[in-house]
Amino acid sequence: MRKYMIHNCPDLIDAVERMGFLPLLESGVAGFSADALVAPECRYHLLDDGGWEWPLWQWKGPAVTEGGFAYGKFFNGKAGFVSRHWWPDLCNWRRSRYRQPDEDSVEGAILEILRVNGSMITRELRTACGFTGPKMRGRFDGYVTRLQMSCRIVTEDFVYPRDRHGNPYGWGWALLATPERLLGAGLCRCDRSPEESRQRIVDHLAHLLPQASERQLARLVD
Repeated sequence: MRKYMIHNCPDLIDAVERMGFLPLLESGVAGFSADALVAPECRYHLLDDGGWEWPLWQWKGPAVTEGGFAYGKFFNGKAGFVSRHWWPDLCNWRRSRYRQPDEDSVEGAILEILRVNGSMITRELRTACGFTGPKMRGRFDGYVTRLQMSCRIVTEDFVYPRDRHGNPYGWGWALLATPERLLGAGLCRCDRSPEESRQRIVDHLAHLLPQASERQLARLVD
């Protein structure tokens, strides 16, 4: 992979299209993340007035909406992008590993509420599911991460609060949806067996990441 290949949002979109899979931050494999490929001036940095700038962080939402990618915690619980070309295989493999949640389970309730509402920011979804007490945020985030790892929830976009001048600020809130709603049910089906999909992904990543060990690849794929 060419170092510093990402200088703007179109570069990020192009990188995801060409690579197929791209974690946002450190992935466990040296050099395999958008942050590792982005130009130094586009990384997180503090400003003299105490504020901060992070162009890469600001590009992730537009990259999802303009590129039509899946985004979520797909890489060993860490966030990143998956192209439309590779989503059917990842979805096929992961859904075979994580069984469909029971309707009366917490995960089943989360999915049903999302299906009814279309998309919701994380904190609204958490409230709708009744996770409003002390220390509930971490528990709820664990359920959502598992649903993202199983390719049943994706991030549709990011919503930012605005100051009195109308300027966005802060880290933003993830707008969550089901992949069927965002990408279409057709992209959530695959005519290969789950094992064939897994092997196809492993072969692709092994070619893309010759520096990665078998164990590192397995952690990314499984």
